[in-house]
Amino acid sequence: MAMYRDGFRTASKRNAVLYIALLVFCIAVPGKTAAQTASSAGPWTYLAGTEKGLYGINRYGIPSALWNGGEVRKILKTDSYWALLTDQGILVSQDLRVWEPRNEGLPVKTIKVYETGEKSFIRLVQEIKDLEIHPADPDIMVCAVKDAVFLSRDAGKTWRNLRMPAYRTNGIKAVAAAGMPELTVFLSHSTYGIHYIQPDKPNASWTELNGGLEKLETTNNPDEISDMAAVPGAETGSELYVSQTFRGRVYRLDWETKTFAMIWSDAGDFGTVDSLNAGRDSLTFIRDGSITELDRISLQTKDRQDYSAAIERSAAALGTELTAFYTVPNPLQPRSEGLSFSELWLLRDEDSRLSPRLDLADKKDGLYLPVNHAMDPVSLRPYLEVIEERDLNMVVIDMKDDYGRLRFTPKNPELAKKGRVFWPVDLENLVKTMKDRDIYMVARIVVFKDPELAKKEGGKFAVWDAAVNQPWAGYYETRRPVPDPSAEPEQPGPLLREIRPDPADPAYEIVRTYYDERWVDPYSEEVWEYTAALAQELCERGFDEIQFDYIRFPTDGINLGSAQYRWRDPGMDMESAMLSFLRHVRSRIDAPISIDIYGANGWYRTGARTGQEVELLAPYVDVICPMYYPSHFEQDFLAQSPPELRPYRIYYQGTQRTDRIARGRVIVRPYVQAFFLNVSYDRQYYNLDYVRRQVEGVRDAGNPGITYWNNSGRYGDIPFPGDFDSTGTKTPASQR
Repeated sequence: MAMYRDGFRTASKRNAVLYIALLVFCIAVPGKTAAQTASSAGPWTYLAGTEKGLYGINRYGIPSALWNGGEVRKILKTDSYWALLTDQGILVSQDLRVWEPRNEGLPVKTIKVYETGEKSFIRLVQEIKDLEIHPADPDIMVCAVKDAVFLSRDAGKTWRNLRMPAYRTNGIKAVAAAGMPELTVFLSHSTYGIHYIQPDKPNASWTELNGGLEKLETTNNPDEISDMAAVPGAETGSELYVSQTFRGRVYRLDWETKTFAMIWSDAGDFGTVDSLNAGRDSLTFIRDGSITELDRISLQTKDRQDYSAAIERSAAALGTELTAFYTVPNPLQPRSEGLSFSELWLLRDEDSRLSPRLDLADKKDGLYLPVNHAMDPVSLRPYLEVIEERDLNMVVIDMKDDYGRLRFTPKNPELAKKGRVFWPVDLENLVKTMKDRDIYMVARIVVFKDPELAKKEGGKFAVWDAAVNQPWAGYYETRRPVPDPSAEPEQPGPLLREIRPDPADPAYEIVRTYYDERWVDPYSEEVWEYTAALAQELCERGFDEIQFDYIRFPTDGINLGSAQYRWRDPGMDMESAMLSFLRHVRSRIDAPISIDIYGANGWYRTGARTGQEVELLAPYVDVICPMYYPSHFEQDFLAQSPPELRPYRIYYQGTQRTDRIARGRVIVRPYVQAFFLNVSYDRQYYNLDYVRRQVEGVRDAGNPGITYWNNSGRYGDIPFPGDFDSTGTKTPASQR
């Protein structure tokens, strides 16, 4: 459909006439905007949410501002009040004019702002993932943040924390409340599926409820549930319907048997269904590119182009993209129902997602160029040949490497004070060489893994070890027999080790091996400023894009529990540290920003262990580069028959999953594994086809771009253009 292609960019002729009439009226009322002067033009046919606020749209298509305090994400209505889910939390109104926050008892996140050497703080209600109202009792609300569910019995005036099941990660996506007939609260988790709790029962606890849901292949977990909707029932209780995020499926719960039955499928291998509305006789939901109505009895469907068109017209009237939409019931039509639509990004055309920065970064295929191989024309020539022969158009090169070393000579003397210039590349010549060949240049900056900065000023910026009062370094320990003194001495390895006797048995010793990593504190605003200044200079000197790697917390070491973050301010957590950092650098850089993340953080809706939560980081970056390396997943993950297609499956699904989690706001440009790792799957299957199939997966997922990674710089395994057929892939759909 043409949703948003022309929608909010060009109004229809009918709306243009209305705008002219409204403009004449506004001229006669000095100081009033069109939205303000139209406020008496209700009643509303629709309510429209945007990133700026809430608007009423009357039957003439004229908008009126009703609330302008932030982004509206969901609009709900009961017989006695309206409720909004926003980026400011939850708001309630009886008349759509006076809005009362209903956030008492909900968790708060703290964002640190650093400007002109001074820090300040923004405290916001933590990102609320979902809000629902009990279909038969408007006093009962339920909402969720990433790691807890909250219940209110007074329409949000106070909240009780129901916590969540004992999951190993955060990742709550949706909630619902219903009478079954006892009050029952449901949640869905990105990894562990659906659980329910009946909070009025003694010793209430969360119980798994996943029977009948399609699982992610080769796992025991259901694929993510995107939304849940309850319909008031008879004495036996409500009916519950659920949909899935990464496959086009809708299910109905049989409460008696505690199992779900699929009632609709798009029959595809990947698709998204969200924004479920459970009405009197039907379900209405958004799927990729359209709105569908499903009769709950006959299970017949029809395309509701009228709703899609209404959203498009309203976006045109407001001149901006919509984030939420509500169809107000017509009092002259007794059977008309109010429908609440969120996740409207699913209706966008692919082209309408591109901003100027995204347009610049789109469709880039390239490779990671080790900086040591770019020091002179002779060492660089083989890579230029690979780029030309493989039809590539991008290079990624370290300007601050994994050891905190600056691989160029900065003009800003402050940069050299925090870093160490080491074997710098001739930046001007390198930029000219690439620009002459129309090669897009990406400067890779390793951010929080930084041994050089960690040792500056007595460890001022380092992650600190609270146990030994010195900069923290992760380690692991192994136990082994004490070597025979007469044996050949052991040759030292590349990693620092300490050996001590085993206190439990003198015949053994403990070998402590330190990881080759040293970390600076991700909460440090001075580290952010150093990184922003680096990026700013590199943009000024010719780079097209800045790529941040290791924008995460350390994850390896049995001593992680002793890691202390001395720059952390009260109220901050891992996610708020990442958000604060990206807000800071985004304010300083006009060029596209890309970030590298773990493959698992792009696969599941979680920032566990690292703080890399795609859903929260996407608004501040332009490109996300997940490392879906097949060697790094469990070796049987997606290795169903035929197992050699595993690389294709991981990249085909992974690219689309990250896009959906990011709500289509970014380009997903995965790193492709162009190297062998000595793990069981690679030992059997790594070859040229292994690499090619990863590329095919990305192309079939929309072809947003790729970066080949081989740390040694050996790129003989990457495919030539002729290795693909005319469609860009050789993988039959039946084998995916």
